[in-house]
Order: sequence, then C-alpha cells, then structure tokens
Amino acid sequence: MAEMVSNKQVILNNYVSGFPKEPDMSITTNTIQLKVPEDSTGILVKNLYLSCDPYMRPRMQKLDGSYVESFKPGSPIYGYGVAKVLDSGHPRFKKGDLIWGMTGWEEYALIATPQSLLSLFKIQHTDVPLSYYTGILGMPGMTAYAGFYEVCSPKLGEYVYVSAASGAVGQLVGQFAKLLGCYVVGSAGSKDKVDLLMNKFKFDEAFNYKEEEDLNAALKRYFPEGIDIYFENVGGKMLDAVLLNMRARGRIAVCGMISQYNLDKPEGVYNLTTLISKGIRMEGFLVPDYYHLYPKYLEMIIPHIKEGKIVYVEDVAEGLESAPSALIGLFSGRNVGKQVVAVARE
Repeated sequence: MAEMVSNKQVILNNYVSGFPKEPDMSITTNTIQLKVPEDSTGILVKNLYLSCDPYMRPRMQKLDGSYVESFKPGSPIYGYGVAKVLDSGHPRFKKGDLIWGMTGWEEYALIATPQSLLSLFKIQHTDVPLSYYTGILGMPGMTAYAGFYEVCSPKLGEYVYVSAASGAVGQLVGQFAKLLGCYVVGSAGSKDKVDLLMNKFKFDEAFNYKEEEDLNAALKRYFPEGIDIYFENVGGKMLDAVLLNMRARGRIAVCGMISQYNLDKPEGVYNLTTLISKGIRMEGFLVPDYYHLYPKYLEMIIPHIKEGKIVYVEDVAEGLESAPSALIGLFSGRNVGKQVVAVARE
C-alpha cells in the first residue's frame, strides 16, 4: 500500500464580489495517497512554491465566456507553481523530476487532466533559485518577453512606459527595454517601490501614481515627446491618460487591468479615438499562445541572470497557511516584487 499523508489545501469558500478577503478562503486538511491511481496518466507532485497572480482574482467569481474557468467553491484553488514529482503514470515525467506549471494550492497535488499535463514544463536549469520558475523563468517572465518583444516590436531609443512596474511582469519589461536602449519610465504605488525601480531595476524615471492628482499631466512631464510603447497592467484612469500621451504609430500591449478586477462595474475608457487619429495599435495577448518560444526565452534570459544584467525581486510568504493573505495582498499593492508562497523545500 502507498503511504497516506495529511494534505493541507486552500479552499475557495464561495464566489467573491468586490475585494477578496481572507474569510473567502479557508485552510483545510485532507489525506492523500502518495501514488498515482492505477491506469492514470497523471502525476503526483509535492508543491514547493506557489505563484500569486492578479489573473486569479476573476477566477474567484462566476465567469461566462472567459479564457479561464472559475474556481469551484468547496475545492482547492489552483495556479502556477513549482513542484517535485513523487510518482508518475505519464511517459514524459518520472519520479524526482522538477516541474513548473498549473497545480493545486495544496501540499500535494494529483495533476491528471490532459490540459493540465500539457501545461507543465520540466525544469532543466537548477543552478538558479527554484522560486524563479514562478516568476522570471515561468509565466510572468514569458509574459514580459512575449508582450514586449512580440506584441510591441520595440526599437532602439523608443519611449517606453510601464504601469505596475515593480510587479512580477513590469520589473522585467522595464529591464528588457533598458537592455534594448529605450528610455523607460515606470509607475508604482509607494516610495519604496519607486526607489526600487530607479535603484535596482535602473529605470530612467519612476513616479508614485498615488501622489499624482492629474495622471495626464504626470505623463506629459515624463514624456514631453510622447510614449511609443505602453505596457498595460492597470487599466481604467491610467489607460485613459496614456491614450492622450501616445505618439503616432505607438503600441500598447494589454497584459492586465488590475484596477478593474475588484469592481462590480468596470470603469469606462473615454479616449479611444486617439487609436484612430494617431494610428495606435492596442493588442491584448495570452501568454500560453507564446509558450512555443520558451526555449528561445531561456537562451536569452539565463545568461542575463548569471551575468547580473537582469535582476529579479521576490516577496516570499512562508507556508501554505500564508497563501490567502499573500494573494489578497496583490490587490492592495502590499507585495514588493513577485509574490511567491514557499510551501516546502525540495
């Protein structure tokens, strides 16, 4: 008989309206057999790190026609994570493999659906922190890479603006733009985050959007000649102000709109006619559509990490019990850098 062990899980209690709160989730303890069921092609993993990401907020409500499914009340929530394979019925994975991809928010998880198994990547480079595979070497890294290089088609010397610039994706977009020789400005929500953008990530300029009464005027101050590329993470009033400051033939990569996720009625955007008058291209994108570029991305990013040309800041919460608080903290800007939950050490 395979060993039975206790298994802590983060459960969604009910669908969420407005800002999520810790009581919307609960920690329960179950038991799990550390073996893949007979005739299953799934894998049984021990979760090491879990990724807290803004896209998880919409999944906490009932969705219709979305690219992702809602979480199921009464069941564990799930998201990107780093895990070690304990047992496998799948030819692509063996015991001892380290993987990143979609996993349940629990200590141990059975990953068995074909779609979930297809989303998993084997970790080849273990001479970097494993937690990086929730961030710079995982989904957020690929998001920054695809959104900036593939969607925005950047050129040397262009003017680049990044909102939510100290987060998991924004900190990388700004550094990619600097490597390319662009002028880069980022915004964030605290003095500490602005200092991080300037001193750690070497942005040309940065500002605290909470201290700006007029976002349009703030952007004119930092971009007197206008913006060529806007990497959109915020939406709402920020997007409206950016539209007024875009240059002709500018590009906007729509990665996320975190300001809208907790609103029952999303804010309207009023300056869309500038897309016509300035010939601006605004394009949303989903990172799984670019995962075929992951090997190419690793070839670029691993040397940059080892040479110190790209740095990455994480905010690590310890223990599965801290996961609900860590996730909720994203929406008040409590995290500094990529929010990670350390569940276990390898």
